[in-house]
Amino acid sequence: MSAVDEKGRRILTEFREFAMKGNVVDLAVGVIIGAAFGAIVTSLVGDIIMPLIGAATGGLDFSNYYLPLSKAVTATNLADAKKQGAVLAYGSFLTLTINFIIVAFVLFIVIRAINTLKRKEAAAPAEPPKPSAEVVLLTEIRDLLKK
Repeated sequence: MSAVDEKGRRILTEFREFAMKGNVVDLAVGVIIGAAFGAIVTSLVGDIIMPLIGAATGGLDFSNYYLPLSKAVTATNLADAKKQGAVLAYGSFLTLTINFIIVAFVLFIVIRAINTLKRKEAAAPAEPPKPSAEVVLLTEIRDLLKK
């Protein structure tokens, strides 16, 4: 076996050991669950909260607010305006900022609820530990001697 083959095997072995360490696997699981949770939060905001806000504000939509940066831009919507030239799309930024604030607030409420449940579990009185067999036997002997 050549030195190159041996070095390649060592690298593969080291990589396998690294990839199978607990921290790497935990990180991978965290990323996957985080992505799934992100999809749930995105759906909650986009499909439930934003329509309610839209209904309350009369369908206010900032996404088409922009400032043309050249005289060639004459379109009335952002997509066409971007095709005509440079625009400052502050409405898109404002919409994303509002979405971020809503998502952050929803996450705050969810994490707060989880922490409250954890505190209630921790505060729940635990059953006292059962006495050992020796203690039970000694208690029986004591009770018999009292008679």
